Amino acid sequence: MQDFSKIYFFIYGALTIIGGLIGYLKAGSKASIIAGGISGLLLLVAGYLVTSGKVQPGLILGLVIALALAGRFAPGFFSSRKFMPAGMMTILSLIGIGVAVMGLL
Repeated sequence: MQDFSKIYFFIYGALTIIGGLIGYLKAGSKASIIAGGISGLLLLVAGYLVTSGKVQPGLILGLVIALALAGRFAPGFFSSRKFMPAGMMTILSLIGIGVAVMGLL
């Protein structure tokens, strides 16, 4: 599970950073690039921690960020039913929560 979680957090982090950049480029949203950059970077740190043997802190960090992103995007997705970006981030966040919980168990 450790191998999958580190790969997932690296991919999730990169997609979060890219999403923040797209939000900035398309809508001029400084909040998107700041929040996407910070949360994406923290997800990359979570993947790095799992890779470097600090599995539990990495999984906890990944779990906290995934919960925060799910809390931000899920309500918007359920009210708008728009897949981009809210639906994709909701799905990625729910998978991230599952990966972190399974790894911690």
